[in-house]
Amino acid sequence: MFVQDLRNDFYRQLVGKRILIVVNYDIDAICASRILQALFKYDHMLYTVVPIMGVTGLKRAYGEHQGDVKYVVLVNCGGCVDIVELLQPAEDVTFFICDSHRPLDVCNIYSDRQVCILGDASLEENIPAFETIFYDSEEVEDEEDDESSDQENQNNDSGAGESDAEDQPPQNRKLSRLERHEQRILKQRARRQWESERDRIMFEYTQFSYYGRSAALLVFELAWKLSKDNMDLLWWAIVGITEQLLLGKIESGAYTLELEQIQSHVSRLTNKTNDQNTMSASKICFENDLHLVLYRHWPVTESMRYSRYASCQLKLWTLRGEKRLHELLLEMGLPLVHARQTYGAMDLVLRKEFYSMVERLAEKYDIPDIVYGTFTLSYGYRSRYAAADYVYALLAIMESVKKHKTPEDCFLEASDALSRQHKQLLSAGIDQAKLQHAAIFRQVQSSLEARQVLSAGSFFYYVLQEEHAFFSCPYALGLLARFLLRGHVATSRARQAPDLPLIASCPLDAAQGMCLLVGIAPVREDSPRNFFGKAFEQAAQKSGVALLQDFFEPAVVQLRQSDLTRFLDALTVLLT
Repeated sequence: MFVQDLRNDFYRQLVGKRILIVVNYDIDAICASRILQALFKYDHMLYTVVPIMGVTGLKRAYGEHQGDVKYVVLVNCGGCVDIVELLQPAEDVTFFICDSHRPLDVCNIYSDRQVCILGDASLEENIPAFETIFYDSEEVEDEEDDESSDQENQNNDSGAGESDAEDQPPQNRKLSRLERHEQRILKQRARRQWESERDRIMFEYTQFSYYGRSAALLVFELAWKLSKDNMDLLWWAIVGITEQLLLGKIESGAYTLELEQIQSHVSRLTNKTNDQNTMSASKICFENDLHLVLYRHWPVTESMRYSRYASCQLKLWTLRGEKRLHELLLEMGLPLVHARQTYGAMDLVLRKEFYSMVERLAEKYDIPDIVYGTFTLSYGYRSRYAAADYVYALLAIMESVKKHKTPEDCFLEASDALSRQHKQLLSAGIDQAKLQHAAIFRQVQSSLEARQVLSAGSFFYYVLQEEHAFFSCPYALGLLARFLLRGHVATSRARQAPDLPLIASCPLDAAQGMCLLVGIAPVREDSPRNFFGKAFEQAAQKSGVALLQDFFEPAVVQLRQSDLTRFLDALTVLLT
């Protein structure tokens, strides 16, 4: 069931209780959990935070803590699976789901009080009606009773005389065995038609995976309604929705619609701080910015080369593209010696005019979408970060798993990096992000030059043959796949190239022979909806391949490397 009044039906229910917060391994979830923790600390509430990476982690987390808690908050996880069926909880356990993954599981939607989904039901798309997907259990029992009564009455019917049946009035006459049999056949036929219609409705409802509203933004609105919001909580919400935009989880139109409301919160909190005659340690500003990766912390030439949009539009992995970049810098009036310096070391006048110079020439150099609206955070004299800087830094921290550094350690480090008190963690994350994006560009350059993006007719596929430190993680492999697909489309002469999706694969564990598979939507599609989750599931059934769909993102799966060719063949047949 949906819970729209978060203050009374969610937060007030938790006051004074011990709470388990299960957080998915993504930035929006981390930001939402930080806001929740700030609220719980304000009211001195006991809670436990457990990070997870998939369904297996969710089951393990609940199993370890089920004896201690009766209230569980699931952040960006659990919405798309039947929680009661998966976890088998006691009847007095209540789950509150704050999940941006869509579509939501229908059993969670129609649960009676045990599963509560935070959000507005009117904003959800195409939720099937209850009677179209759930069959009345009484009708099933009636059919079973009819069958059993038929068997009981067979002997009675054979022993009874015909005269007895003729003496009975029509309204009291029992149905003959033939009539009962006909009725049962009609009921079974109606049941089969209903099941066929239900399967069609459920397929249409679940065939695409997509994302709803940012969980961090939803939880921030709760803080606002509780009058416990501040600049830090608002900044975390901004980082959460920026992650959705940069990773292609939501359309730019949906992002733009949220900007106006976020700006009103920024103005309100800024005025509130000024009215109290106190100097705020931080300041959030809305401004138009450039889709250039970490350009405030990098030389301009490096940032443009490693940014997916600018690099693919200008084809910067080619000699012609490099020459075109130099022409752009020349026409901007930005000397090459300054463009190769770190942005912070550039001349102050050039820094102030950099945005206007790029914007002025964007149309001419076919990069019109390089400008977008975003927010920046300033504190101290030298610290100024865009929301995108935080997103890229946190992604790099989360995927810096090593032998001595577990995913839980990376999660806690990324969570700490959100705080202004841990600036050194953010700086280290930015440095790690630079290495990550440089590695992505080099891989894209070498793959396109070697023509390693192959066509299967209805989709492109790309297979990394060797295990890679960066690309063995879901987010980094997804960034590589998006860059590679856009780069291939930019250089391909095939007309259908912009309409074809891409599947990228990377070895995950050489010892076990497993590989990671990511499906990316076509470049031309404006909607970020992804059909690969359902397609992967059906291809695995047809090919008999054991597929591990443990992630809450359906288009990210694991399978044995030896089964990859057979799986891709089945997928080709399915999508043709």
